[in-house]
Amino acid sequence: MPAGRKPAGWAGRGLRKEVQLEGRGSAVGGGSTAKAWPNPASWAAGAMEPQLGLHELLHVFSFLEARDLLCAAQVDKVWNEASRTKELWRQLCLRRWSSCKASQMTLGTQTWKQYYLRRSELEFRMASGRPEDFTCRALAGHKGEIDDLAYISTSEYRFDGQDKSVVCTVSSDGTVRAWDLHEGMELWSSPVQSAALVNLVAYPRLQLVVTVDERGLIKVWEAENGCEKAAFLLPMYSSALEACDIPEGPLLLAACAEGALYTLTVPWLQLLSRVNVFPGNPTSLLCSPDRQWVFASTQNSDLSPEVFYTQSLLCRSEDETPASTTLPIWLTSRACWTPDEAARLMVMHRNDNGMQLVITTYELGSRKSRDRVEVLVRQIASFLLPDTMMPPHLMKGHGSQVILLVSGSELVLFTIHGLQLVAFQDHQRPITSMWVDQTRVITSSFDLSCESTCGTRKINFRPQELLSFAWWVPQMGQVIASDFLNVSYTMASHGLPARGYHWQECE
Repeated sequence: MPAGRKPAGWAGRGLRKEVQLEGRGSAVGGGSTAKAWPNPASWAAGAMEPQLGLHELLHVFSFLEARDLLCAAQVDKVWNEASRTKELWRQLCLRRWSSCKASQMTLGTQTWKQYYLRRSELEFRMASGRPEDFTCRALAGHKGEIDDLAYISTSEYRFDGQDKSVVCTVSSDGTVRAWDLHEGMELWSSPVQSAALVNLVAYPRLQLVVTVDERGLIKVWEAENGCEKAAFLLPMYSSALEACDIPEGPLLLAACAEGALYTLTVPWLQLLSRVNVFPGNPTSLLCSPDRQWVFASTQNSDLSPEVFYTQSLLCRSEDETPASTTLPIWLTSRACWTPDEAARLMVMHRNDNGMQLVITTYELGSRKSRDRVEVLVRQIASFLLPDTMMPPHLMKGHGSQVILLVSGSELVLFTIHGLQLVAFQDHQRPITSMWVDQTRVITSSFDLSCESTCGTRKINFRPQELLSFAWWVPQMGQVIASDFLNVSYTMASHGLPARGYHWQECE
């Protein structure tokens, strides 16, 4: 066949299939424009038919995207079988969703191809924002205000009917409860505790939930049945809890109102170390994405924040100082880690004269010697927030270069160097919470809505269901919004959220 010449019939069945796929293209997505594939039966007589073996076909197919593979499957039986190869679709999933690592995936009875197509379809429905694709379930049972929520299920994006979506909540009524989000029903409730529960963290891998009450009593609960496993009493109420699952084993970091940091084992809550961080000042904690660093601060104080090397908090003797560094800033108000960097920290604080807000970005590292660890810190960026901007009350990171700030009812995106990318003013009243993942941002507000950064759609609630905060559940793609009437609402698009703030529309 002459070079560059297409066989007869190229625009026949293959092209018709391309048109059909284009109609559903947004669902499959994720790649190059689909090409029309030739119909072997239409090749002219005497033309040499390519004779590619399975190995050669798989090598060629490994460069194709999903729509191209679906077109190739229409050519003949051999191409159809080759296009369904498990490894081809596994690589497509890994390329499109970085979270699809073998250690995190539970496919169940579904194939990688089924996983790719079903998840693509869900994301397509989510992006289209059709009202009929959304459901709202009420989780009613608490007799007091719901103070916190944690997602406990381990399965991620399973579409074989075996998926399970369970969350736990704590309330001022003194109970911790587990809920099935798919059914909208309570699974179990703990006995009423002697004090209001104010915070909780989850260990999905261990199927454990840890709560703390307003007096500082920490308890571990089995997520499957609500049985209590262990307890530990802090000398004062807890100002922060952080779950820290590291190679050495799962830990619980608890900050006490007296300004001390407690490191406890999980599940038995045995004390490993106690460090005086900010004596007499409530302390906030924030673990890095890889759990190797712990940022500790006390808001709007002249005490500079500290960053601890997590491993140095294990089995520390009383006279041994943990590896840490003090950041050269003061009057800290907010901080967050960038999700795509293991140790990049962004901190909001006042400048030297205390008049302007600054966001400074640091890179952290460690240098180990025979008997000690030295913490290394390097400032990589810093910028002043505009004078016209109200002090932000929410702060999140995206990727490695973007900062999201919420100020009143406005959501603003900056680079770490201070370039303002975009501002959204879709809410009518102050934004109360924000969740950020790789592809979208979810915000909730006192204006009775969950909003998307696309600014095109809201999820509205009845006036008596005033939203106070919301969570985004990345594993199952659900939004959980809580109101002041002690009822949680789950909004899902058949397993994915109603609408996300899509980054490609923000950039």
